[in-house]
Amino acid sequence: MPSYRTLSDATAALVDRQREVFDAHADRFEAAKVVTTRLGAHWRDGHAEFGFWTPQLVDEVPESAVSLELLTPTEDVDLTADEETVEFDRAFVETRREGEFTWAAVEGIRPGTRDRLGTLYRLSYEVGGEYETITDPFADSLPFGAYGPPELYDMARLDEERDDRDYFQRLEQDGIEPLASEDDGLPRFEPATSMLEIHPGTATESGTLAGLTRQFEAIGEKQAAGESLTPAERNFVGYDAVQLMPLAPITQNEDELGYWLPQTESADSLLATVRRPDMVNWGYDIVISGFGTVNPAILETRRPDELVDFIATMHTLPEPMKVVFDIALGHADNGALPLLNDEWLAGPGMYGQELDYTQPVVRAGLLELQRRKMDFGADGIRVDGAQDFTNWDPETEEEWHDDEYLAEMDRVTQEVAGVEYRPWMIFEDGRPWPRSDWELASTYRTLIDQHPHAYQWGPVTFAHNTPALQTFWATKWWRVREVADMGENWISGVANHDTIRRGTQLEPEPPFSQPQINRYLGVSEPEKLDRAYNNPASTVLFHGFLPGCPMDFTHANMRAPWGFMRDTDAVWNLKVLAEEEHFPAWQIRPEDFDDDEHFQRLKEWGFGSREELSEFLGLLARAVEMTDYEKDEIATLLNTMGTPIGDELTVTELEQLGRDWMRDVGEFANLAHWHGQQDDERTAFDLAVRQFRHDHDWVVGDLGEDDTLDYVYPTDGTVIYYGHRRAPDDSEALLFVANMEGVAETVRPTELTDVTDDGWELALSSPGLDVDGADEPLELADSDVALFTRSLD
Repeated sequence: MPSYRTLSDATAALVDRQREVFDAHADRFEAAKVVTTRLGAHWRDGHAEFGFWTPQLVDEVPESAVSLELLTPTEDVDLTADEETVEFDRAFVETRREGEFTWAAVEGIRPGTRDRLGTLYRLSYEVGGEYETITDPFADSLPFGAYGPPELYDMARLDEERDDRDYFQRLEQDGIEPLASEDDGLPRFEPATSMLEIHPGTATESGTLAGLTRQFEAIGEKQAAGESLTPAERNFVGYDAVQLMPLAPITQNEDELGYWLPQTESADSLLATVRRPDMVNWGYDIVISGFGTVNPAILETRRPDELVDFIATMHTLPEPMKVVFDIALGHADNGALPLLNDEWLAGPGMYGQELDYTQPVVRAGLLELQRRKMDFGADGIRVDGAQDFTNWDPETEEEWHDDEYLAEMDRVTQEVAGVEYRPWMIFEDGRPWPRSDWELASTYRTLIDQHPHAYQWGPVTFAHNTPALQTFWATKWWRVREVADMGENWISGVANHDTIRRGTQLEPEPPFSQPQINRYLGVSEPEKLDRAYNNPASTVLFHGFLPGCPMDFTHANMRAPWGFMRDTDAVWNLKVLAEEEHFPAWQIRPEDFDDDEHFQRLKEWGFGSREELSEFLGLLARAVEMTDYEKDEIATLLNTMGTPIGDELTVTELEQLGRDWMRDVGEFANLAHWHGQQDDERTAFDLAVRQFRHDHDWVVGDLGEDDTLDYVYPTDGTVIYYGHRRAPDDSEALLFVANMEGVAETVRPTELTDVTDDGWELALSSPGLDVDGADEPLELADSDVALFTRSLD
């Protein structure tokens, strides 16, 4: 059994430091920014230091009743196993409390490493004869999910052994000029030229960061050897950045078994069954607790090393790529309630629980969690839902945007491989959302104006955009024009995790009084949706001609299914399922449903075809609407109407059906299923367009006064965009023409704008498009495009 010993002097030093910091700062927030850096568990030269923020204990639990509980496995644990029963040596050591904080320094503890599970820990105290525990929101490792005990982890070793240390040291040596507004001399990573959004849970067969690393390693080896990439592999390259969807630990379904299951326990021993976390979620249902580490459901080994390995691989590819983290700190799922003390939360909100940014320790703690997550080595940060960072003013009874907190996020610095830097900042901010006129009123520039180096998601990128609708490119013209005029600090493009989901919610055959689907995109609904988010015209428009940083989504590149998937919500799961009413029509081809590999759980319920699944979801959607989401009434109504799987469904069965749906859709969306269906010509074209942007990177800047972007008026059934740009150094010019939507139309590109007929060379054109020259007639069908270049030297 380990021999733990509380280090009295080291513990006293932690307490003294807390006192000194608060005494030295009149502003509690400034003091909290210092103190929160010591919260959590830290391995220091042969001993561990622990710090907890425990305001809930101050008036309720005496200091002497609180212990630090330590759990060290007696034998090696196979963290890749689906399930294992593990015996832990258990001990309780004393702690020191100073005001709202609890501290301990202990030797004899085992830190976790790449190859070994370390000591687990939590605070423990007795109330009314029963033991209560407090977890650590600042944990570095949560191998059994946010609801299991955290693990002491050797984070210094993880940083020291990373394979991309030279990457960061070159940043310091060769450098990026510090911004004039940042007088501390620290470099800030430059923006990417183009970016790919990735959902780690469905990007590879394993659904893990390790699987994603192996995939990019294989691509890098081919690039280094000059070998050709497969059509599927092409979909992942040609960018200089990837954005990973949120990686933080997430909520769990309270009706599921869980992943940390104590069996028997005594004062010095605990026997627990531990299960491999396998939550299905797109990553935004976070619980804040453990935000600084990685969701174990996307870790093959349950070791945070996997994230560093992935980043190091991206940084050391023959064509290096930046890594951007998607940071969702604007809300907490209701699952955070048992994990956080009440001070963290301001009350219920649109997405679960609002966070209290006015509480100084919370404010500082969230910034510290951001810092720790980014210290895994990210180059950039995308702040999800920046318009959601608000506080309530009881006097005016209005919410106000906490732009000073967003500025604090922007000021956070990272230290990786001994180099301090600031990341590329990206904000998703659609204010005044959710005001009813937000789409018209939003400038998408509020935070760019405040932080000129920052980027924002532009207006054509936001979730509400649905390019499968007829007249999308006509009605969104004014926003596209804004991208041309002021888009150099915008993330652009139409394909991301949100927009494709909105596409699957469109009614496939809407009434004539509603916007219609663009029938020219394809024959079947899946073909129309796939092409809406990945077609030659929009790809060349954003990557080849317009400013900013275009972003694509892996599932759009692969033309693979994607939808809203989460099996982590026991309360709203059926409502979410009802919102997916049209998913089968848009994303499931009949032959895919018939494939024995797909939808195995749903087939066990009795669904025999895609049509039966669509029928059931339609009935569920009507029942949810008619009952205002009263589950008992939903079950009664469905049974009265009758469903393809019977008329005796209980609420419990419906909830299980919802979870089975989420898991089946998550597996169906896994990109490993779709590698063999990639079109060679299309993927080669898409990659060539991305390479064109990098070879002509001057296009990232806004159009100049003499440049042109316009559309043919009157439209006469076709939305023809055309444009002309000159490089700032007058070395070359571009001529762009595309049929964004509508019937086929014949045009002469040079006649659309005031340019000479001579000297134009075809740079890019839709696969199969017959192009004779820029001054010759060119017949453009829906989504066809041609881009010409002309040397001006």
